[in-house]
Amino acid sequence: MIVNNQKHCYFCVNNIDEIDYKDTELLRRFISNYEKILPRKKKGVCLKHQKKLSRAIKRARIMALLPFVRK
Repeated sequence: MIVNNQKHCYFCVNNIDEIDYKDTELLRRFISNYEKILPRKKKGVCLKHQKKLSRAIKRARIMALLPFVRK
């Protein structure tokens, strides 16, 4: 018997191809309490979307939409 514990990518399931850096509510789902980007295995995001997600989070931080660190 084979057990599949693999999580499915949120972006693949919802057919989201482009991740907008201005959508901070979506980006906050993939950031820890310490404002770090969560790894792929923790949130179950595929490699293609993890790269786009990290790029969007970094752009949002530079535009001051998301904080770099929590005080």
